[in-house]
Amino acid sequence: MTMSAVLDFPVKPEARPYLDAFDKIASEPEWLTRERQRALTRFAELGFPTRKSESWRYLDLQPLQQKPLLPAEPNAGAQDSTRAQLAALQLPGSGPRLVLVDGRFSPELSRLGDLPNGVWFSSTQNAIAERDGLFRELTDDAAHPFAALNTAFFSDGFVLDIGAGVTLAQPLEIVHLASGHDASYHTRSLIHAGERSRATVLETYAGEGHYWRNDVVAVRLDTGAELTRAVLVEEAVQALHLAELDAKLGADARFSGLALLLGGATLRHEANINIAGEGAQCRLDGAFVVDRAEEVNIVTNVDHRVPHGETRELFKGVAADRAHGAFQGKIIVREHAQKVDAHQLSRNLILGGRAVIDTKPELEIYADDVKCSHGASVGELDETALFYLRSRGIPDAEARHMLVEGFLRDPVEEIADPRVRDYLLRRLTRRLEGLEA
Repeated sequence: MTMSAVLDFPVKPEARPYLDAFDKIASEPEWLTRERQRALTRFAELGFPTRKSESWRYLDLQPLQQKPLLPAEPNAGAQDSTRAQLAALQLPGSGPRLVLVDGRFSPELSRLGDLPNGVWFSSTQNAIAERDGLFRELTDDAAHPFAALNTAFFSDGFVLDIGAGVTLAQPLEIVHLASGHDASYHTRSLIHAGERSRATVLETYAGEGHYWRNDVVAVRLDTGAELTRAVLVEEAVQALHLAELDAKLGADARFSGLALLLGGATLRHEANINIAGEGAQCRLDGAFVVDRAEEVNIVTNVDHRVPHGETRELFKGVAADRAHGAFQGKIIVREHAQKVDAHQLSRNLILGGRAVIDTKPELEIYADDVKCSHGASVGELDETALFYLRSRGIPDAEARHMLVEGFLRDPVEEIADPRVRDYLLRRLTRRLEGLEA
């Protein structure tokens, strides 16, 4: 009997194939099976979000509703193709690296040695077996439909647990690769940083073929912890990529997040930040490049619940040809969150007459002793700057590319680690080489 047959309420039509595909995993603990079933029930109630939902108004999910992409079965032949993908990425350094192939941990492609005492870094499945108390927190966020679907179907992910006072000298890399065979990959991960710990994490998403990646990452920062998380998305040209970040910051914690979105047919990056401890600081930056008929949507929600918090957001986008980009950012300052300092800026470039970028920054303030601002702009390349470069003998196409790259570099340059920063700038330059500006 399928799960949809035992529910006592109408099931959303687009959810039925996923309910029919659900099957209990015998090797998993009972608490996780219950969580998966609860989440799938929630997804059956919610169904797919539509454009009527404010936070999903800029993405068209009709193709996915009409042709479901069900969770992938293990693909024994994926290692060979993804090995070539990994080599082509030319990732920086020789530090710890965890590789996921089609949503599952690949020990053959990973290297997890040379970690300092007090650091646990492995796959989500290993965490379920060895640290289920830490991992249970990951399954408690089924309020959003695709997070609920992720809870029901996640196959693996990564867990990074950093002990109090530990500093990681090298960036940790997590690489998500996809072999692509008309399926979906659901991954769920956790980064926990203990008191006064320090770390930099680089996550890369790449693949081949037609697939849907549905990724959820939870970040928990204890008092005084500092974490930099940089995300590079270079998915296949037919790929759908939906990613959700759920972060909670303790007192005096510092979180810096960068999203560099460079490839994929449809991309959505959502960041939900809970400023739960006094004196916590959050920096969110991002840049996207879309052309052809690609679409990208960046959604941020920063919730200041306590006094003396700080937020800085800078997002930049470039759209060419018939592409569509969108930024939706909201900063909430609760009634008792006095002395909050929060600023948000979205700047965008349109290349050509058919591309579109929508931007919607918002402030929702209930306290009276705060410093908050937001701004947004959408425009074209500066003709005066173009004329100046051409007058110095620089060809028109090269001049345009120089201006576009200069425009997009600012968010990336906020990354403090030079190895990660330089690597991301190289990937940005590579992407712009093929952009019709």
